[in-house]
Amino acid sequence: MSTVMTGEPGRLSGAEPGFLDKERIIAAPGFNRWLVPPAALAIHLCIGMAYGFSVFWLPLSKALGIKEAIKCGPDVGFFQELFISSCDWKISTLGWMYTLFFVLLGSSAAIWGGWLERAGPRKAGVVSAVCWCGGMLISALGVHLHQFWLMLLGSGVIGGIGLGLGYISPVSTLIKWFPDRRGMATGMAIMGFGGGAMIGSPLAAELMKQFATPTDVGVTQTFIVMALVYFVFMMGGALSYRVPASGWKPEGWTPPKAQASNTMITQNHVHVKKVWGIPQFWLIWMVLCMNVSAGIGVIGMASPMLQEVFGGSLIGLSGEAAKFGNLDKTQLTAIAGVAAGFAALISLFNIGGRFFWASLSDKLGRKMTYVVFFVLGGLMYASIPGSAMAGNKLLFVGAICIILSMYGGGFATVPAYLADLFGTQMVGAIHGRLLTAWATAGVLGPIVVNYMRDYQLGLGIPREQVYNQTMYILVGMLVSGLICNLLVRPLDPKHFMSAAELAEEKRLAHDRAVASEVGNVTMTHHKSSVALVLLAWAAVGIPLAWGVYRTGLSVTKFFN
Repeated sequence: MSTVMTGEPGRLSGAEPGFLDKERIIAAPGFNRWLVPPAALAIHLCIGMAYGFSVFWLPLSKALGIKEAIKCGPDVGFFQELFISSCDWKISTLGWMYTLFFVLLGSSAAIWGGWLERAGPRKAGVVSAVCWCGGMLISALGVHLHQFWLMLLGSGVIGGIGLGLGYISPVSTLIKWFPDRRGMATGMAIMGFGGGAMIGSPLAAELMKQFATPTDVGVTQTFIVMALVYFVFMMGGALSYRVPASGWKPEGWTPPKAQASNTMITQNHVHVKKVWGIPQFWLIWMVLCMNVSAGIGVIGMASPMLQEVFGGSLIGLSGEAAKFGNLDKTQLTAIAGVAAGFAALISLFNIGGRFFWASLSDKLGRKMTYVVFFVLGGLMYASIPGSAMAGNKLLFVGAICIILSMYGGGFATVPAYLADLFGTQMVGAIHGRLLTAWATAGVLGPIVVNYMRDYQLGLGIPREQVYNQTMYILVGMLVSGLICNLLVRPLDPKHFMSAAELAEEKRLAHDRAVASEVGNVTMTHHKSSVALVLLAWAAVGIPLAWGVYRTGLSVTKFFN
């Protein structure tokens, strides 16, 4: 008996698709699209803990000494620290895991974005869950054996791959479910990535407190518990994904006509293999890179900047006694508590900005939204030295909060920007390649800020003034991003796939016009109940609300 291959390795014509295959998750008629965002949030809220991993640094820096760190000798360099088990790791060494997170996130999203479009969000979500949670288990073993290379391999490399796949897994799906609200849809999911640390950080702190003993800081057990909890949530999200049938559109919605009201929104599609050679891709790459470089630089220095600029005035001191260099240990501890509240406050703006600005972009248009980011952002950065010199805490804090809202908004708006310009067929893969800009910015922003600060201190400039020059450099970055954004134009038609190329890509991506076309799988019409939608949102909304509540408690320290 002869068999006919479908064109995908390992799949026979007429064979029933596997449980994780894309054909299995084509939504039946009557499916409620509002069930998809909670699935995306379930994954993003878990992998977003990457932002909160710094909660482990201090306990891990005393993993052997418990109360006081057992310092390594001066002859022990970074590579020796990877394998040494007789002394504690430095916090600067542990920070390399944070760097690996975002380098691997960008690179893995770029490498496997094309595979994700064809495999579908369920399979990608499951792989993400296995990598992210499996990486945490390997890290737990690394802490137990005191082998830092295991932590880098586990959470840094394997977990970083899970980050990349999990981050982009819902993008294409959400944009196809919400063609009428692209910005809002991606804003909801990517808001979850920003909110992951709000849940994960206090949860990790509570777990470490429970597991800590006189001989153990409790990080190993915390990693294990969080990995298991995250695995349940991420698998729940991955298995809940559904993709719309090819050609589906919301009831009553009419796609905007090409070359009519909005020439920046195309009805055609670009293949991911072509984007490296398209100028508009590189312009948006620079737009994202400059926005993120400036924002990530501020995130990294917001807490120490507040303390060094305002010093003792944060706790009611004035005059010379309020200068940072004149504070004693008790006073430094007090202002550090205020700064922790400030860090919590800007995290709320980072998260809220993702949903607010991305939703607003549906009204303003993506290009105009980025114009606002760069112009308003530039004014905010330029105002910081003045408000610092004047001792105006309200203007200083307000500017940084707005900046951080636009930092988050930039992440959430860019997938819709890509869909407008390059079409929706391969937007997840194109977004994956664009995230190399994030990986670049994750290195560029902190380097500029940290080295400028050290350089200024080396010149003998007072601590409260060392950030002034840095702010103007960040304004320059935003001006570069603004110019690139203004140069973005609709694509030349030669870049789009032909009808035959698009049909072939749809075949490889297992797109189906109706659910009943899927092999031997039978899908019947069903109406998603309101109760099911509410339950799905509660599953992600309750943990998120708890995280906001805990963050709000920290914010009160700042206002008090």
